[in-house]
Amino acid sequence: MPLHIPTIDDVRAAETAIRPHVSPAPLVRSYPLEKAIGLPEGRRVWIKDYGWTPVGSFKLLGALNWVANNLNRIGSRTIVAHSSGNFASGISYAGMRFDKRVVVVMPETAPRVKFNLTRSFGAEIRTYDILRDHETGERDRLTREIAAGEGAVQASPYDDPHVIAGNGVGGLEIAGELQRAGRGLSHFFCQVSGGGIMAGHALAIAAAFPQARLIAVEPAGSNDFQQSLAAGKRVRIDRPSSICDGLNSYDVGEHNWPILSRHVSQSVALPDTSTRQAMKWLYEHHGLRTEPSGAIATAALLSSQVDLAGEGDIVITLSGRNVDEGAFRTWISDLGSP
Repeated sequence: MPLHIPTIDDVRAAETAIRPHVSPAPLVRSYPLEKAIGLPEGRRVWIKDYGWTPVGSFKLLGALNWVANNLNRIGSRTIVAHSSGNFASGISYAGMRFDKRVVVVMPETAPRVKFNLTRSFGAEIRTYDILRDHETGERDRLTREIAAGEGAVQASPYDDPHVIAGNGVGGLEIAGELQRAGRGLSHFFCQVSGGGIMAGHALAIAAAFPQARLIAVEPAGSNDFQQSLAAGKRVRIDRPSSICDGLNSYDVGEHNWPILSRHVSQSVALPDTSTRQAMKWLYEHHGLRTEPSGAIATAALLSSQVDLAGEGDIVITLSGRNVDEGAFRTWISDLGSP
């Protein structure tokens, strides 16, 4: 059966499904970022801050749309998914909203805040050793065993048309707010890993602002999308490595790749030091305590790797803020400004 690659129409339909359950995340102007990058008068930088959602990240958008569109298939069955942590809380929240039982498979080293959020919405958690997963395949095996043993329906954290379309609702929010204010868009910076957030947002941003440049951002140790762009096909990384736990996927999803390859022309891969500097910068200039995966798009803007010439505003995504206090303090210590 051919893949169903979602379109902007799927994103618009997803907004109808999602809106009863969650309000739009704020789009906040960053005067400090405008100053830091020397942006000319008349152009603006905006931060789309998904840390304000009930689960502290963008992941509930795709999760809500997936559950809403699979209610007949789920019925009284359990939902099962694997996640580094943010989709875990997103699908848990969606399960709570639709009164469905959820089991998630998470790395045993995931931040405590992600475990706590996921449990707070009622999901059950099973854990695995992520350090050996490239050898054992334990994550996928355990998820399949739960699905088979409990007759559960498996949800993908990113490689699914309903998840992609749901995530794209955030892009509709960005486009709508800019258009209502009479603003244009020249650059959009967004995290990429499996491609769930970037693919969904790309559909919405490209439809509203076809001339905008879409810049993917990923860790240097997990740059499977950058390698895929260079090769012209999906490339798998056997051992992704970064403090950006939410961006350590092995490869871009099958449903995501056609959208990304069509709309995204550049990927910026950054060392973890740059991400740590951006975490510190956001804390010092905006009072935001962000997880590494959330801050890396800001790091890309501050890195001077992207030509910012053009007309229109710049939007960066802050994809999540779920970080343990101790880890956050360690990561931002002994660093200068980027």
